[in-house]
Amino acid sequence: MTDSADSPSFRLAYVPGVTPAKWVRVWEQRSPDVPLTLVQVEPAEASDVLRDGRADAGLVRLPVDRTVLSAIPLYTETTVAVVPKDHVITAAEEITLDDLADEVVLHPLDDVLGWERPPGEPAFERPATTADAIELVAANIGVLVVPQSLARLHHRRDLTYRPVTDAPQSSVALSWPEDATTDLVEDFIGIVRGRTVNSTRGRTRPQPEKGAEQGTARRKPAAGSRTTGTTPQGARSGGARSGAAKSGGARGAAAKGGAKGARRGKPRRRS
Repeated sequence: MTDSADSPSFRLAYVPGVTPAKWVRVWEQRSPDVPLTLVQVEPAEASDVLRDGRADAGLVRLPVDRTVLSAIPLYTETTVAVVPKDHVITAAEEITLDDLADEVVLHPLDDVLGWERPPGEPAFERPATTADAIELVAANIGVLVVPQSLARLHHRRDLTYRPVTDAPQSSVALSWPEDATTDLVEDFIGIVRGRTVNSTRGRTRPQPEKGAEQGTARRKPAAGSRTTGTTPQGARSGGARSGAAKSGGARGAAAKGGAKGARRGKPRRRS
């Protein structure tokens, strides 16, 4: 795996609603010599941007073409209905699709939920973008069902949202061209998966020489001793003192025995 020599930075594409900031911060800490360039793309363009090499990897919405792109799912978003603050459904903490049956549900052309058929009544015309649909919601033209991150991205003070428990959901993934899994891509995969900087996965780290490992093992002391297989110093000195005491005792006993024997051998005087 090699990196392109004419790419001075790591280029990361991302779609609206995705916030790559936390991963970018980790990248800057770990690879300060490799600038990370963010490339914002529309969801429908993300796969083409990766295939064409305009980005090294991307934070995109599933599905992607798995015949040419690799993908690691990261998380699945809650789906919400965006409505005016005084709308009747705001009385509930969460709603279902049946609660939207009598509403005009806007279906923008850049929709990311992949509806087979959106709930409620269709609008007279499909808005071009999610941003356009938000403006129509504010004008009381209809309601909009989107991933929660898009509701937050297009936040307005006069609008709010409620979770829709049985609506389709959108999943976000890290994706990159399968035949372009560079070292930099591996580094970013490690970051989004939460690997530490010393993780053994990802790039192969240099291993210490075998001799160095053995030398370290030889220098490692065994419990209770200075050197492996050597009697502790206290045991040696204690043993020496004990032996010396025994030796001294033996010499003292021999001396006493010799003196006594000498006295027994001395002739007595006769009166």
